[in-house]
Amino acid sequence: MVDSKKLISLVEKYEKLIYDTADHIWAHPETGYREWKTSAYMEQHFEELGYTLTKAGNIPGFYTDLDTGKPGPKIAILGELDSLIVANHPCCDPETHYVHACGHHAQCAVLLGTAAALKEPGALDGLCGSIRFISVPAEELIELGYRESLRKQGIIKYFGGKVEFIHRGYFDGVDMAMMIHSGKLPEGKALSISDGCNGCVTKNITFKGISAHAGGSPENGRNALYAATCALNSVNALRETFTDNDHIRFHPIITEAGLAVNAIPETAKVESYVRGASFDAIRKYNTKVNQALAASAAAIGCNVELDDHPGYFPLNNDKNMAAVMKEAMETVAGPDSVVEGGWGTAAPIWAMCPLSCRSFTHTQMVPSVRDTARIIMCRIRSSAASIRQNALCSPPQSFLRTMRLLERKSSRKQNHISSQKKSILPPSMRSPWIRMLLYTTRTVRSLLTLQNRFQPVLSNIYSAFICVKFTERTGDLV
Repeated sequence: MVDSKKLISLVEKYEKLIYDTADHIWAHPETGYREWKTSAYMEQHFEELGYTLTKAGNIPGFYTDLDTGKPGPKIAILGELDSLIVANHPCCDPETHYVHACGHHAQCAVLLGTAAALKEPGALDGLCGSIRFISVPAEELIELGYRESLRKQGIIKYFGGKVEFIHRGYFDGVDMAMMIHSGKLPEGKALSISDGCNGCVTKNITFKGISAHAGGSPENGRNALYAATCALNSVNALRETFTDNDHIRFHPIITEAGLAVNAIPETAKVESYVRGASFDAIRKYNTKVNQALAASAAAIGCNVELDDHPGYFPLNNDKNMAAVMKEAMETVAGPDSVVEGGWGTAAPIWAMCPLSCRSFTHTQMVPSVRDTARIIMCRIRSSAASIRQNALCSPPQSFLRTMRLLERKSSRKQNHISSQKKSILPPSMRSPWIRMLLYTTRTVRSLLTLQNRFQPVLSNIYSAFICVKFTERTGDLV
């Protein structure tokens, strides 16, 4: 039996480290695949704690393992490194407009604080298996043009950091994975567990026209900006055909549209996603969006290049794991403090199908270290049999095979004039990250008490089944 009071004291020992980490990363935001300073800060502190790191090398991020010395599952905990770009945020960097408006500074503090507490003598007593701490870049699918340049240089293969880490084998051997995220909740609620959230396909869209003098001879030009605006209006006209249960989202930005007002824009560039709750929905509506884009370009006499890439898989949280998480949350926050259910329409925190559970905390609530510690450190009495029966999920290898299938079908650029047939699937505002940190540590400990692993045969059968089903769904795509 784990001594909860002892474990709480271990976490409280690192209170200053946890706060300092969040404050430092908040003050130095960096966007995806640019988080070199953030990653270096995390690496330094992990190494000071005695961890041996496997670094990504040509991109930010790393992972490290903590082994109990006893057979058991490997549980991954993730912390995301990247920030957002929000130009009107009061705390954004005045030059880059970068800001941790999504709370990833809190995730980093959670990851480091959990790693520090579990390194203390006696913290692993009575546990089995191992923990993989993963500091991962580029969760936010932004700056797609920049990521496309990295892909062309051979630095990355996938735009999303978790997908890239899976491709590189950094999730090999992981049985379960989990993370937390900050967010806003109704009054009186402390945490939440969602049913899942959307997957997405990423889109780089280039409209190509003919330049001409806008005042002297506009009739000789073909305005790529007009083609882009017509195309976006056409997609807007499709929105009433989007089924509510599919949770479709399309939200473009124009990143380039001419250089001078007296010249007809020859090129206009747009970035966007098509988000959806399932592969079938993403495929269906991505096709409709692409048809609208191509037809609008043709109406203006322009061409359009559609460069679509796999983004993230839709996330469906495991119900058994959700029950484990809920018990942990209510241990600290009390009964009726947890919001259950609901669907997240943003691209998923998770980029794969392993066991995971998404939880949120109120962004304006700053709980005590002790309260957060109770979330993680008290035991959850869930049976290994129940976990084994209900939490079988696609391992990283299966996910990667599927991503490769989708990538082969989606990475080709196509020119379009009239129509096309391409589709793919694919602290001033500090969050209560101390609560999240300790809740994470406590849940990891609970999972590591499970002495039984997933049966390899069942896992292999499940992986094969997943690949077959995905192949069936994508086999007709070109």
